[in-house]
Formats: sequence, structure tokens, C-alpha cells
Amino acid sequence: MATQTVADDKLVEEARRIGRHKTKRETIVTALREYIERRKQLRILNLFGTVEYERGYDCRAERRRKRM
Repeated sequence: MATQTVADDKLVEEARRIGRHKTKRETIVTALREYIERRKQLRILNLFGTVEYERGYDCRAERRRKRM
């Protein structure tokens, strides 16, 4: 799927040099992947303190019990 976008050439060129990418396309695809990963990480961090857990829970004991 070919898509044309308008991007700041100086910004793309700086990212290409820093990332040592050979092409603009490679630079933009890598940047998008990193952006998506970062946003996923932020969503996980936002869960901090909202998930209830059981004190004293022993995951190793639970695994052993499931194997039997």
C-alpha cells in the first residue's frame, strides 16, 4: 500500500543518521514501530497500582501444583 505523506525532511534526515538507516522508508517504519512500542509500555505503566494482588502468593508453588 503506497502512501504519500509530508514529513519534515530535516527531522527524517536526522533520525536516519542517528539510527544509521539506509533509506527514509526504513527510518519511518522503524520510528513508527518504536512509537507503538513506547505507547504500549505507557499503557502498562498506567496500570501500576490499579491491579490487586494477593500478598503471600507463591507463583512457584502454583506452578508445581498445576503440573501434578
